[in-house]
Amino acid sequence: MTRPLDGITVVSLEHAIAAPFCTRQLADLGARVIKVERPGVGDFARAYDSRVKGLSSHFVWTNRSKESLTLDLKQPGALAVLKQLLAKADVLVQNLAPGASARMGLGYEALSQAHPQLIVCDISGYGEDGPYRDKKAYDLLIQSEAGMLSITGTQDEPSKAGNSMADIAAGMYAYTNILSALLLRGKTGQGSHIDVSMLESLGEWMGYPLYYAFDGAPPPPRTAASHASIYPYGPFKAGDGGTVMLGLQNEREWKGFCEGVLKDAALATDPRFESNARRNEHRDALTAIILGVFGKLTAQQVVQRLDDAQIANARMNDMADLWAHPQLKARQRWQSVGSPAGSIPALLPPGRNNSFDYRMDPVPAVGQHTEAILRELGQSDAELVALRATDAI
Repeated sequence: MTRPLDGITVVSLEHAIAAPFCTRQLADLGARVIKVERPGVGDFARAYDSRVKGLSSHFVWTNRSKESLTLDLKQPGALAVLKQLLAKADVLVQNLAPGASARMGLGYEALSQAHPQLIVCDISGYGEDGPYRDKKAYDLLIQSEAGMLSITGTQDEPSKAGNSMADIAAGMYAYTNILSALLLRGKTGQGSHIDVSMLESLGEWMGYPLYYAFDGAPPPPRTAASHASIYPYGPFKAGDGGTVMLGLQNEREWKGFCEGVLKDAALATDPRFESNARRNEHRDALTAIILGVFGKLTAQQVVQRLDDAQIANARMNDMADLWAHPQLKARQRWQSVGSPAGSIPALLPPGRNNSFDYRMDPVPAVGQHTEAILRELGQSDAELVALRATDAI
């Protein structure tokens, strides 16, 4: 089947998570993604850990279906190869240090003159201008700058999200902006410059707490795994030590929860709990009532009552539970992909499309495709030898 991005070539000067996550998703849709890495060591995310048969967990997640080309871009010969490659590319993605690509003549202004159809996507911590332009930015730092830490954790201690939320947000917005630019180029024939910042990406995801604190109002309190303003909504312990996650969204569900789960219909009209705002105000009293009932039941019995009353609920799974999740298995969401360490499992991208199958090709070794790509560009044996002699590739 034809994939949406078949025939599109993406060159990426990428490391860590944001840009690799963006370009992996382009590869999922059929794009040819050529990942430019440093000779010898490659993307430093390759060395974050060795949890997947000796490979990095971050790297195998974000780099399948790519070709690895090693170039030392500080050397003129390697830079010339890259520019030759860009002449045939549709998209350039980069998340190098601020200003690094422009200093090499790889900024949009320079490239667009020679390649007006090229789409250039720059991913950075704070964007290409403004007072924070040159600040270094890592995921935790952006979570802090964007206010996420201020609303995450407990009353006593803030916490970062357990995943790289700022990187993922930036990667997602880079991905969708590139898709939009490809659609626009189809109408105008012209490329685009895309400037994606981690701060702005995560800032967009902070929309609810921002508006909750509108016009100087108090921000949402840190409530651990519970919701800051909807109650009951969060984790509750059962009598066997298990934890059940549940959530109520409206008064109909509150009535059903009282009658079918707590087995106390009178609670539904208790003045302390007659609206979400009142339940939120009297959390401690309501929590004691809920735990008093749940404490006499197993977690599975609580879940059964919640299901019978059509109250949304979930198990508090760990990673082993997610690997073995019956819903993912039933929907056949796991496939195997190749890697330098052999076959490894990988989740199919979200969104099942009946018109095409996602590309699920191997995770590359460092420089695995260098020679093939250079020969494709017309490099001779002598030229390859010269580039290797100077460690340019």
